[in-house]
Amino acid sequence: MQIVTPKQMAKIEEQSEKLGVSREQLMQNAGRKLAELIIECSAREKYDSPEKLHITFLAGSGNNGGDCFAAAGILVYRGFDVTVINLLKAPSTPLAQKTFEALPDKVRVITGYRSETVAAAVEAAELDYMTIQHTDLNEKRNSKELSSVDKILVKEKQRMNDVRNAIVNANILVDGVFGTGFHGELTNDIKAIFSIGTGAYKIAVDIPSGGDSKKGTVSPGIFTADETICFGCLKFGMTQFPLRKYCGRITVADIGIPAQAFSVTNGERKYFRIDRNQLAGFPSKRERDAHKGNFGSVLVIAGSSSMRGAASFAALGALRSGAGLVRVASVEKCIDTVSVLVPEAVYTELECDDYGYMLFDSNISLIKEAMEKASAIVIGCGMGLTNDTLEVVRYVVQNAEVPVVIDADGINCIARDIEILMNRKSDVIITPHVGEMARLLNCENRVITDNRIMAAEKYAEKYGITVALKGAGTIVADSRNSASNHTGNPGMSRGGSGDILAGIIGSVAAQGYTPYDAACAGVYIHGLAGDAAAEKFGQEAMLPRDIINCVPDSFRILKEKQKNMI
Repeated sequence: MQIVTPKQMAKIEEQSEKLGVSREQLMQNAGRKLAELIIECSAREKYDSPEKLHITFLAGSGNNGGDCFAAAGILVYRGFDVTVINLLKAPSTPLAQKTFEALPDKVRVITGYRSETVAAAVEAAELDYMTIQHTDLNEKRNSKELSSVDKILVKEKQRMNDVRNAIVNANILVDGVFGTGFHGELTNDIKAIFSIGTGAYKIAVDIPSGGDSKKGTVSPGIFTADETICFGCLKFGMTQFPLRKYCGRITVADIGIPAQAFSVTNGERKYFRIDRNQLAGFPSKRERDAHKGNFGSVLVIAGSSSMRGAASFAALGALRSGAGLVRVASVEKCIDTVSVLVPEAVYTELECDDYGYMLFDSNISLIKEAMEKASAIVIGCGMGLTNDTLEVVRYVVQNAEVPVVIDADGINCIARDIEILMNRKSDVIITPHVGEMARLLNCENRVITDNRIMAAEKYAEKYGITVALKGAGTIVADSRNSASNHTGNPGMSRGGSGDILAGIIGSVAAQGYTPYDAACAGVYIHGLAGDAAAEKFGQEAMLPRDIINCVPDSFRILKEKQKNMI
């Protein structure tokens, strides 16, 4: 599924207008789609009549508020009890103003923001109107003599009571305060309003207010939606955590943007949500007369005496995902273990130092010979970080003529000497988690967490490689494309899971797919296998070995989905 950034969406809407579908028509279509969703949700409430179901819109001053106004006008004519709360200020864009002015009289409108005059007066008086109790309000309202400050306090408390009651009494609460252009932090007033307790079903318009639709980060106090309706296209940041968990169920609504309008982003980076449509050519059909040579040979250079499982998982990941042959090059103690767990693989035994890590000089001829037979190479899992392993990584990356997947300690070697990437001969795929990406960029983990998309894209562009930045919503990026994966679950957060992924990506690359396609297919299949394992064993109890055993389930699920494509 193609998805977009906020800037691309703005360009697409502008192009739509040039193609004859105006912004006003898009807003009316968005309002109609929002109204249809609300009517669908209201049907679940099973009220005797629409007027008994209360719908409250929290509207901003921009076009997101305009979408709410358009929906409110439709719903009130259908008999629903509709309230609109303008939370920021009066509608400020021409479209929002026009749609607001067209609201039927039956729509109750509440001014939910402080005027500048009132705000200044309250601040000058150093009073907190929020602390006034309801009984105080009644006393002040009934008083014959009110000071100017008391009048302000009464007016402000009444406004807040109206806002609170409209939210508390709502059956459906719609958030249209901020759109996809939001970044930064919500004000304390908006946070307070979003925190009002209500049993309403919550719908966000385009994005929950407080979310950054490019980065996927959130402001404290973000609106928590049960469902989010996206107009035109899903925005990339909504595939990323933490924003994704505040969106609830996501619906993408067609609002009539001409297909030709999307061509305005041609030449720009393309964004995708990895799904069965993108993987339509994977796995390729296996002919009756096929043999192991048709499906590639994966060389796994991995493991050490103290980290044997990593090599096992990488080899099993490659075998389970279709590679014709898998060769493991590692030290003796590692091979002794791996050969029992993975008898289908073949082995190249490497000499090691006194600590069980592979050496370089004494192994170079064996590594070179193994490389010549490979269709793809996976390197780094459980190797350890020594001067010798760094030289092994350097030699492999700079001499391989087939795709190289670099994981774990292989990435740590690159972080020590980035020149390794600069002089490579072939395609490279790196599979870092946040900590490893931070080492590559020499920054704090938090910087990567807050800028996952940018980190993956810029690193891929700078070095001309493919980056699979692991985590919830794994990002795959090369110099032209970015994709977000939605399969997988927290049960996969265990040591060994990443080794499996490296093996799967290496296997797909060995079968002839481009590095970007191999990474996309790998993370998708890996996540599907994790979901199947979670269903069988539960997220708490599942182990990486269960992910391996469920890779066949992931292929079955993928093929069923592809078969059912319309």
